[in-house]
Amino acid sequence: GSGTGILTELLLARGARVLAVEPNRGMREAAEARLGGQARFGSVNGTAEATTLPAASVDLLVVGQAFHWFDGERARREALRVLKPGACAALLWNERPEELPPFMADYEALLRRHAPEYVRIVARRADVESMRRFFGGAMELATFPNEQTFGFEGLKGRLLSTSYAPEPGDTQFEPMMAGLREVYDRHERAGTVTFPYRTLVYFGPLRPG
Repeated sequence: GSGTGILTELLLARGARVLAVEPNRGMREAAEARLGGQARFGSVNGTAEATTLPAASVDLLVVGQAFHWFDGERARREALRVLKPGACAALLWNERPEELPPFMADYEALLRRHAPEYVRIVARRADVESMRRFFGGAMELATFPNEQTFGFEGLKGRLLSTSYAPEPGDTQFEPMMAGLREVYDRHERAGTVTFPYRTLVYFGPLRPG
């Protein structure tokens, strides 16, 4: 799903009209609060397998860090239904370095300690073969260096916007927030910490059959 609208906001900034499909009410409402004033933004209560969008109505299908949640075959059928003939899809991932720098190693340990859902998500990450089946054959890959830099409030907001973060009231929420503060204070330089990523974009037309 489109989550809280981070990728949606970037697409809107490029001049696109975006229909953001998200099944989670809380995330959908967060995106609506953030982007609802933009005329080219539309919010849709749907899933990858049942978007509710009209047939042959979509020029480009973009999925940001969510493909691992999809039922691959059902999502493929729905994508073929809503995409215009010959239209493309793009599946995006932010990939962390294999050898984590100290801040990211401590942040990773924090997630594994206090966010059980994170461990399950890591285990579910989509593999290249499942993406190839989604496209119905060959796909292209483009990679881009990508860094995200945050002060503490930005770092906190980034963590809380994820699907795996414990919510307020959860027994892990307060320990996680205290741990996040400790990790930030240990590694911040000039008031910020940095996530180095490599962004992977798998893209191409979906082939019927």
